[in-house]
Amino acid sequence: MARKKLKAKRMAIGMPESGAKRSAVRMSECQAKRIVVGMSGGVDSSVALLLLKKQGWEPVGVSLELPVWKNPCNELRENACCTSESFANARKVCEKLGVPHYIYDVKRSFERKVIGYFISELSHCRTPNPCLICNRELKIRKLFEWAKRHGIRHVATGHYAKIKIGVKGEACLERAEDGKKDQAYGLCLLPRAWLPKLVLPLGSLTKQQVYEIAIKEGLGFFAQVRQSQDLCFVSGKAMKQFIREKIGKREGEIIDDEGKKVGTHQGLYSYTIGQRHGLGLPFTCFVKCMDAKRNALVVTRERKKLLGREFIVERFNWLCKKPQGKFQAAAQIRSGQREVKVCVVQEKGKLRIVCDAPVEGITPGQICALYKGRRCIGGGRIMRALSE
Repeated sequence: MARKKLKAKRMAIGMPESGAKRSAVRMSECQAKRIVVGMSGGVDSSVALLLLKKQGWEPVGVSLELPVWKNPCNELRENACCTSESFANARKVCEKLGVPHYIYDVKRSFERKVIGYFISELSHCRTPNPCLICNRELKIRKLFEWAKRHGIRHVATGHYAKIKIGVKGEACLERAEDGKKDQAYGLCLLPRAWLPKLVLPLGSLTKQQVYEIAIKEGLGFFAQVRQSQDLCFVSGKAMKQFIREKIGKREGEIIDDEGKKVGTHQGLYSYTIGQRHGLGLPFTCFVKCMDAKRNALVVTRERKKLLGREFIVERFNWLCKKPQGKFQAAAQIRSGQREVKVCVVQEKGKLRIVCDAPVEGITPGQICALYKGRRCIGGGRIMRALSE
């Protein structure tokens, strides 16, 4: 009788019935604290790992091995995210903090999902954004894949953004405190289901604060590490040759906005809307659009002709419950570009975005992210601009 009462008491207060069950509970709690941290070998991911360790997590560092274009003209001899130096830095940080470190080879997936997407978009006269596709289809997806294989639920990165959990338990993506470094735009295509399991430790910090933490904790060597501005698989100087190798040379006419030929281009894939330099013309002008049917590059001398108010977005990825009908929001159509107030009209699976004020450089292929206040509600690909 006494044993039954003790068992009932333990069940009432949530105590395990035996030593084996207590061990199972402790093991479950231990598993819940484990987290995979994407380690690029840079200061951001390293400080993210450090902060998680201090917060009581049990981090596991994972570096992704990515490919690079093999060509003598490419200054990126190794992928900027996974050079021998960056792997050594990641390993050094993990060893200093007593954290295991692994390298996960994802080169084949990267070539198919990121480089393949990049070339496909260019060949269809659209301007791709490989970093956003990489976050969704490669980097963060592969970190979750590795975590699942090892029985780990959570993943963390060094992105400057926030994951907020609402009163009803729903997770949402928000802008970082550091407006100059905010990377919520770069995460707008992530599946909504990932948000509750994604941890972003740097969302409340500025870049300067991250460097200060690194120096204080003995990671000051990152101050000497140069931040790459190139794509991670090809340098800017080698870009034209890379594209020509993948797509081929497709010469065509450069025409002005009245239809008069003013020059010759080497391939529409080499240009983007709003581009001013590198056109090879004896006068200043801007790329207005690409006429794929004629294989013609259309330029204008008047910058105001680059302005537009309406465009269509497709394949929109909702990070919140999908609103009904039309609604007001703010839109960002390029990384680093200031957002603009818009009215969003839902039309047959696509969104028609109507801007309150004209914006420059509405570019097919680029990603449009929508915001409600600081909250990012999702993003999708710009399909086409609409004429006024």
